[in-house]
Amino acid sequence: MNDIYLQAFLLFRVKHTKELKLVLLNSMPENSFKIFPVLKLLILSHLLLLASNSCAQALLSTNETDQDVLLALKAGLSLQSDSLASWEKGTDFCWWIGVICSHRHKHRVLALNLSSTGLVGSIGPSIGNLTHLRSLDLSCNLLNGEIPPQIGHLAHMSFLDLSNNSLQGEIPVTIGHLPWLSYLDLSNNSLRGEVAVGLRNCSHLVSIKLDLNHLTGGIPNWLVDLPMLESMSLGKNNFTGVIPPSLGNLSSLQEVYLNDNHLCGPIPEGLGTLGSLNVLGLQVNHLSGSVPQTVFNSTLVHIGMQMNELEGTLPTNLGSSLPKIKYLILAENHFKGPIPASIANATTMRSIDLSGNNFTGIVPPEIGTLCPDYLLLNKNQLKASSVQDWEFITPLANCTVLRGVTLQNNRFGGVIPSSISNLSAQLGILDIRFNEISGRIPNGIGNLPKLFKLGLSGNQFTGHIPESIGRLKLLQFLRLENNKLSGALPSSLGNLTQLQYLSVDNNSLEGPLPVNLGNLQQLIWATFSNNVLSGPLPGEIFSLSSLSYILDLSGNRFSNYLPSGVGRLTTLTYLYIHGNNLSGVLPDSLSNCQNLMELRLDDNSFNGNIPTSISKMRGLVLLNLTKNSLTGTIPQELGFMNGMEELYLAKNYLIGQIPGTMESMASLYRLDISFNRLVGQVPKNGMFTNLTGLSFNGNAKLCGGIEELNLPKCPTESVEHDRRIPRVIRNAIAVISIIILACFIVALIFLFSKKALRSPSAKTMTVDPSLLDGMYPRLSFSDLFQATNGFSADNLIGMGQYGSVYKGEILLKDLVTTIAVKVFDLEQPGSSKSFLTECKALSKIRHRNLNRVITCCSCSDLNQNDFKALVLEFMFNGSLDKWLHPKVDSSYHVNVLTLLQRLNIAADIAAALDYLHNDCHPSIVHCDVKPRNILLGEDLVARVGDFGLTKILTDPLGEQLINSKSSMGILGTIGYVAPGNQKPYMLFLQQSAQLMHF
Repeated sequence: MNDIYLQAFLLFRVKHTKELKLVLLNSMPENSFKIFPVLKLLILSHLLLLASNSCAQALLSTNETDQDVLLALKAGLSLQSDSLASWEKGTDFCWWIGVICSHRHKHRVLALNLSSTGLVGSIGPSIGNLTHLRSLDLSCNLLNGEIPPQIGHLAHMSFLDLSNNSLQGEIPVTIGHLPWLSYLDLSNNSLRGEVAVGLRNCSHLVSIKLDLNHLTGGIPNWLVDLPMLESMSLGKNNFTGVIPPSLGNLSSLQEVYLNDNHLCGPIPEGLGTLGSLNVLGLQVNHLSGSVPQTVFNSTLVHIGMQMNELEGTLPTNLGSSLPKIKYLILAENHFKGPIPASIANATTMRSIDLSGNNFTGIVPPEIGTLCPDYLLLNKNQLKASSVQDWEFITPLANCTVLRGVTLQNNRFGGVIPSSISNLSAQLGILDIRFNEISGRIPNGIGNLPKLFKLGLSGNQFTGHIPESIGRLKLLQFLRLENNKLSGALPSSLGNLTQLQYLSVDNNSLEGPLPVNLGNLQQLIWATFSNNVLSGPLPGEIFSLSSLSYILDLSGNRFSNYLPSGVGRLTTLTYLYIHGNNLSGVLPDSLSNCQNLMELRLDDNSFNGNIPTSISKMRGLVLLNLTKNSLTGTIPQELGFMNGMEELYLAKNYLIGQIPGTMESMASLYRLDISFNRLVGQVPKNGMFTNLTGLSFNGNAKLCGGIEELNLPKCPTESVEHDRRIPRVIRNAIAVISIIILACFIVALIFLFSKKALRSPSAKTMTVDPSLLDGMYPRLSFSDLFQATNGFSADNLIGMGQYGSVYKGEILLKDLVTTIAVKVFDLEQPGSSKSFLTECKALSKIRHRNLNRVITCCSCSDLNQNDFKALVLEFMFNGSLDKWLHPKVDSSYHVNVLTLLQRLNIAADIAAALDYLHNDCHPSIVHCDVKPRNILLGEDLVARVGDFGLTKILTDPLGEQLINSKSSMGILGTIGYVAPGNQKPYMLFLQQSAQLMHF
């Protein structure tokens, strides 16, 4: 009976009652059980009660262990996923998301599936405490760090998937402690090192996937120790060496993927003897030699050997020896010889890719009976010269599943059969580029509604582009370049709204660009170069904001100006418009093309200045403005374009010095500024030390630079002369000499001109309206447009009854001169007459106190509208009105004239009126003298301006020179109306009135 008690105790002992029970038993005498039978019963019942409580506590302790492991895994994540929101204490963890518990072992985790739940962080070592775990799937998350070695504690594991994460480090050796592991997927991580040798102990492995990592070393020989292996995927790693011949002993193997590594040597013959093998993926390696005959005589379904160094010929019985083949991919190798006609016997074939080899001869007509999904024969030496050689196309018309045919880069010639238009309605790719095909493009090409890629370039096609091509509504790639196509671009091209790539360069196409090309809102690449296209550039082509790679319009005959809409091409990388007949000024909006790397506008007729805004295009690497009519100086701002590598400004009319800022263009290695009118010092640093990359010929007045340039030295002042005469005295003498000489010349001119004017025999001739003799420079609308920044509001300095006045800068006699441009509003009644009146009046007068006219301009603007303007000397101190009546709320400094300055200004005005009334022949009445028409120069010398209402009196011989409209009614403007009427016999009153008003 004592033994029974002892056995009961030993059977139910637990941690919390072990010491108590031992003390209790040891403290009792040996005959206690005999003496106290009731006590025995009490002890036994007590022990049983304690044992039952201890079992319950043990079970509760076990539940808390698996729950704690799961919570520890959750705590180890750096970003808590919403998928684990249910993982909280106080709930049954067997009902948590992704957790499956065992039915046999209550409250023990049997499987954990958290695939694609957005986990971020590392896998904690506590995972090794889930000792009953058989399946762990953490794939498709953002887990990082290393695989914990504690994973080897999961002795019951049979399924382990950690693929598609960012796990690093090496494969832990402890994975070899998982004897029941049958499925292992660690693909698409960043694992390194060699394949853990411990895996050879996982003898139950059926599938191993380690592709898309950075594993190195050779393909392990010990893989032969995995007799149950069916699928092996080791592709896209960095494995080297040869393929182990022992792989031919894995009789259960069905799939082998060793692609995209650095394997070399021959293909083992044993792989072709594996009766269960369906897929052999060896592509993108360095395998060499011939393909074993066993491989071409097997039950393989998929053969992938592209992009290796394999050679030899295909067996003549190829189609019969591969009865199950569906995918035969042998591209980019060194196979040669003819394509065997027996390939037609492989009736299960779905895709044939023999591209990038050296196959010769014609395409066997039988191949058309296979009806594959894809027939890819490009980049070989295949040929066709007769109708018979093209026979393989006709049976392909019966293949309703045909999706792609590529024949480019071969030697196909002759006329392509019209049956090509009858190919499958499912056809998506038709590429016959770079052959010797002639004739016309079949009109039926528009019968292929699902075509998204059409390549016809590099042939000898003639005639027009078929209008039916516009029916290919899904077309994304259209390549027609390098043919002999002629005629106009069909307007139906505007229907191809999915088009991304359009290339028609190097043909003989003519006429304008279709306006509806603006419908191609998906276009990324567009090239039209080297044709005979003409007319103005449609603004619609520049509205294609999708153009992000290239727009090439070069080598055509486009005319007119470059639309300002070019600034909408904000994502474009390459813009080529060189070799056309474009003119006008370069639009400032070009600076909006911030992504441009290359801009070629050379060989056109652009004029005006180089826009300084070009310097904002900081991504520009190449800028070519050669062979235009650009004027002005090279903008200093170009020197701030540190990324510029090539800059071509040759054969223009640029003046001034080379900007010193160009020395700091660190990336510049090619600079061509030859054949301009540049003068002065050539910089000595940066690009200007690169003799091979610098061209400056044709600029006779350049000097200095490094000695190797062999330029004359720039003139310097004599040192001894500086010692004898101080600089201040020397400058004073020079200024006084110039003033004396100028006064002498002015006096002579005044005497002779006054004598000539007062001579009774000197009759004033009617003024030639053009006023463009030798003393007035010729300025076009484009010149004035550029000088005033497009007549911008920032340059507007005044407005009057008949027009507006703009400030500008222009090159006159090799000097940059500030001018005032008075533009007449020809829609205002009387403005044209006012222009003529002012031109004739100003052409007759020369006085220091009259605003000097530089020239006039009467032409058409860019829109072919009449344009009339006067170019006057700019008065930097503005009008007298602004000095006498300053704006009190102006933020500018208020100018106040002193008494002496006011007297000098009054004297200047009096001198001007005296000259107009008494010394000018015939006499001129201004009719609009007021402070607003009195302009002040830099030295506050007053000049009378605005002769729009001028009246030229009858000369002494009685001939009326001007009968202007201004002589009718009341002459004057707001601010001044002269007293008296305008009748001829009362004009003398106007002279008196003006002096009285003054």
